[in-house]
Amino acid sequence: MFTFVSRFGRVRLLQGAVACLVAAGLLLWWLLPLGPPPPSGAVTFSTGGNNGVYQRYGTLLKDYLARDLPLVSVTLRNSEGSQQNLKRVATGEAQFTIATADAVAKYQRDKMPGADRLRGCARLYDDYVQLVTARDQRIRSVAGLKGRKVGVGQDGSGVRLLADRILSAAALDPRTDITAVPAGIDTMPELLEEGKLDAFFWSGGLPTAAVQNLSSRFDISLVPLDPALVGQVHAAGGAASRYYRAAEMPADAYGRAQDNKAVPTIAVANLLVTTDRISDQLVEGFTRTVIRSRDRIGENVHPAQLVDLRTAIYTDPLPLHEGAKRYYQSVKP
Repeated sequence: MFTFVSRFGRVRLLQGAVACLVAAGLLLWWLLPLGPPPPSGAVTFSTGGNNGVYQRYGTLLKDYLARDLPLVSVTLRNSEGSQQNLKRVATGEAQFTIATADAVAKYQRDKMPGADRLRGCARLYDDYVQLVTARDQRIRSVAGLKGRKVGVGQDGSGVRLLADRILSAAALDPRTDITAVPAGIDTMPELLEEGKLDAFFWSGGLPTAAVQNLSSRFDISLVPLDPALVGQVHAAGGAASRYYRAAEMPADAYGRAQDNKAVPTIAVANLLVTTDRISDQLVEGFTRTVIRSRDRIGENVHPAQLVDLRTAIYTDPLPLHEGAKRYYQSVKP
């Protein structure tokens, strides 16, 4: 009987020891997870002008990044637009930004500082050129801007880049054939409303809140951009020209301002940009949040809904960052 109890006790002791080891192992696994530590630190995200899509998108994205990457502190910094954004990231003033593909190509072509270090994280959504005028000005085409006061975007913006190219394609000299007013989307609607502009160029996702708000209080028109202009821009050459395509603003983008009709225009892709200085882990996490938050951000910033996992990897003219590549490989069907 004594031998039986002793053997039974040893078995129970052994079972208890095994259970303790398992529990200890689970506790260690929970306290000390395998794999590299989560990304941490502080980053700056260069966005855009007040009331522009870049700025609104960045503000909402910051909230989702705080949830997904709690050890990463994100600071938003407004900018004049794509050209200034690229300079900031390339030179280390910021770590992430949004810029149009044509602005990236120009930055590379001009061999600007840090151009070879730029990397893509995702192709986001397309910007649409919006040539806005007061309806009573009766401007029907780009050629009708001759002799007019025209908002052409801030000097460091992608809008300025596009406006100059479109005017030149329409045989207008941006320096002499118009009175060019270098202003951003935060001021151009009010300048138009006050009669200090006859028209302004804007390039952004649809609809852009500042244009939408203007259309609700002031009688505006969207000037059509003849599809032939795209061909003329392409014919002008340059590395950036191939990133423009003919497109249409859908009839419901701004409703009455378009007479509820589709308006021909020019579109160019936006890219989420970083550099090879940023760790694979941080870029992977950043890219993951951009894709996963698409629909929720899109409830407030409609263009965000157009971010597509199937096309996000096409960041031409930038090579895809290794961290972004790792994310896309992890979700590949």
